[in-house]
Amino acid sequence: MNRSLRLLSALAVLSALGGCVTRPPKLDAELLAVEMARRPAVLLGEVHDNVLQHQARAQALGIQLQRGARPAIAFEQFDRERQADIDRARKEQPAAGGSLADHVIAQGRAARDQWDWARYRPFVELALQYGLPIVAANLSRTEAAKVSREGLQSVFADADLRRLGLDRADAALQGKHEAIVQAGHCNLLPPTALPGLARAQIARDAVLADSIRPFLVRGVVLLTGNGHARRDVGVPLHFSVEERQEIWSIGLLEEGTDEERTLFDAAFSTPVQQRDDPCQRVLPRAK
Repeated sequence: MNRSLRLLSALAVLSALGGCVTRPPKLDAELLAVEMARRPAVLLGEVHDNVLQHQARAQALGIQLQRGARPAIAFEQFDRERQADIDRARKEQPAAGGSLADHVIAQGRAARDQWDWARYRPFVELALQYGLPIVAANLSRTEAAKVSREGLQSVFADADLRRLGLDRADAALQGKHEAIVQAGHCNLLPPTALPGLARAQIARDAVLADSIRPFLVRGVVLLTGNGHARRDVGVPLHFSVEERQEIWSIGLLEEGTDEERTLFDAAFSTPVQQRDDPCQRVLPRAK
């Protein structure tokens, strides 16, 4: 993009976000690429099952790479203990007829995970095409469940708790996460379940932050859910003030959640992905 077009794109975003307009602009790959270029480290949010968001994110990342950017690509979808498997798999020859991207995914994914890997495959392909680090960034479901049931020290050594900042209790952050967890479960959870689930979510954010910290200077794009990208409760809180200057948080929101745009450095909107209402599936059984 030449300088004039880049300026026009940036002005379009600012115009949509400023003044009396409260809705985030509609998602556009070119404008998303402009936002992704603002800082070395990008927390690129998503609604996990929104197809349009995944398509635009892959297009925007491709634009960035064509312009010379070479960030690491960090995946919430890969658990941190699978890093060695991913690094080994990308050096191997896939089975006859198979692709290297599919081989890396097969070796790196957790057993019985619930991610729709067709949506994340384009990002693995881009990382392989351009020789970018693939970062397994997440706390596993097993470890998160253990943190929820037994506490942080069941998974993290004291030194790790200090390094991750998880030894410093923050009642306000805990309370915010408990409210988010309850809302995310249709307000049906017993109060006794909330502290552990919130604690696990905070631990996930801290691990995601720790996973991308080594790449802040080089540049990194973290593919993650909008909740993790939020500035008020998510991954950004687990960086120092100085480190946060290198980070840009982008929320990709569905229409009807306009109030959340202020929780990110930038936000875009897409139509709502057609899906069953999860609360309708559980409410009859809760009665």
